[in-house]
Amino acid sequence: MADHATSLLEAQALELDARDPLAAFRDEFLVPRNDDGSEQTYLCGNSLGLQPRATRAALLDELDDWHRLAVEAHFRGRHPWMPYHGFVRDDLAALVGALPHEVVAMNSLTVNLHLMMVSFYRPDATRNAILIERNAFPSDHHAVESQIRFHGHDPASALIEIDPDEPGGTLSDAAILGAIEQHGSRIALVMLSGVQYLTGQAFDLAAIVRAAHAKGCLVGFDLAHAAGNLALQLHDTGCDFAVWCSYKYLNSGPGAVAGCFVHERHARAALPRFAGWWGHDQATRFRMAPEFDATPGADGWQLSNPPILALAPLRVSLSIFRRAGMGALRAKSEALTAYFDALIREHAGDVLEITTPREPSRRGCQLSLRVKGPREAGRSLFDHLHARGIVVDWREPDVIRAAPTPLYNRRIDCLRFVLAVREWAATRKR
Repeated sequence: MADHATSLLEAQALELDARDPLAAFRDEFLVPRNDDGSEQTYLCGNSLGLQPRATRAALLDELDDWHRLAVEAHFRGRHPWMPYHGFVRDDLAALVGALPHEVVAMNSLTVNLHLMMVSFYRPDATRNAILIERNAFPSDHHAVESQIRFHGHDPASALIEIDPDEPGGTLSDAAILGAIEQHGSRIALVMLSGVQYLTGQAFDLAAIVRAAHAKGCLVGFDLAHAAGNLALQLHDTGCDFAVWCSYKYLNSGPGAVAGCFVHERHARAALPRFAGWWGHDQATRFRMAPEFDATPGADGWQLSNPPILALAPLRVSLSIFRRAGMGALRAKSEALTAYFDALIREHAGDVLEITTPREPSRRGCQLSLRVKGPREAGRSLFDHLHARGIVVDWREPDVIRAAPTPLYNRRIDCLRFVLAVREWAATRKR
């Protein structure tokens, strides 16, 4: 790319970034630095979100309260530990479009998925199948297969997988809805992702729920790549449950506490569940009775008391989302990803294939990319990007995932990625 053209693109990117009404939120995050002291071009929030500056102080506050107050911090701390999970409830509900009593922060994603399937996967002799994507995240495969076996069924017949039917490995709405129509009478649970981890494709959750419920199937979603990425409306969508992690777009740190949604129609339902004392009705929890009386709503699926040091980073991150507004973040995300998409197609289209759908309604901020040419070329480009301080991630066998997240990424980050791709391509031609 000629120097004049590059300078023009840089000027345009910087001008657009200067006009970004959410630009100041980047300053609330700690951006890693390269060996020369310059900031990394971090496009990996789909794998691990950056640390908010306020996280350290929030954790130190809890450690200080532990030091000063010990057990009394449950009641007298700056954020008392006894009701601590309630401090994230309203912001978490707003983030995913739920009522406050429909959400809870607890455990990890796959633990929550298992707890939900105890209640919502109830197979019988004729309706015992679970519907998933063939390319679902491996942990989802492991969880659903183990649940099928636990209930005495064979995944060879009770696990229905939807094959990609579009170029690049994405799924058409027709393929998903067609599978529900074809197999609905024997599906006990439809278990799909909100955003497909490998392709970055966003699914039409409301359409899936309508089709599945019409066939008598229950519906759950893995929202690991959707929470904090899409403007979700879980209550109105009507799914029976959903689970997600908080270390990606929710910036709550490695192994962060996860989230769970249970629709309010199940708030007081007599469902089978694996119970623990923190799920007991809080009004009588400390009477220490052996009989379990579930707290209405998602809280009733809790097992143990809240992990304070894991919830503190989530509390910080959710406060940032509240101030930014998920609607404004999604609007920026659509514009930023469209800019990234157009840059790649115009200036690196001879090198990269974008496998993520082009329509904004069918994707979040992640673009999944394949290098045109031999498979080993993809890994070569990935290594080149990292050597230039451009952090993306790699998924076998040949996918580079790059995610310009709206809280802290800019157009100049997208441009730096594309310029590095052009640089790599030029070296390959020598």
